[in-house]
Amino acid sequence: MTATDRSIELINAAAQAAADKLAHDIIAYDVSDVLSITDAFLLASAPNDRQVKSIVDEIEERLNKDLGAKPVRREGDREARWVLLDYVDIVVHVQHSEERVFYALERLWKDCPELELPEDAKATRGRAAAHAEETAAEQDGELR
Repeated sequence: MTATDRSIELINAAAQAAADKLAHDIIAYDVSDVLSITDAFLLASAPNDRQVKSIVDEIEERLNKDLGAKPVRREGDREARWVLLDYVDIVVHVQHSEERVFYALERLWKDCPELELPEDAKATRGRAAAHAEETAAEQDGELR
């Protein structure tokens, strides 16, 4: 089985919304062959809690406004370290960069087919590593 057209439509809209809010390393997997509860996962990250919330809010607003989709469940909102939006057809994970590295969801789902995403979303690949390097360089400069 593969992800439905509706799932792909939701994934693309969510990925574009995340990219518009400057999410890092956006990627989507078709998990329909290994999970019966959903078709696809979208993963995105951000370097701070406030940006995680901003990305989640934008995804939720865009999917509701453009596609009439509302999540059946939203978890992790209070801490904003890992927020999960469950739309039944898709599940969106927006993680703080530290949680993204620690939990490494990509390793869990690497055998699942990657879904094609909008160009803006694909352009976010490697952004977390670049941000980490910039931050380290700034901190190194402050220590001198």
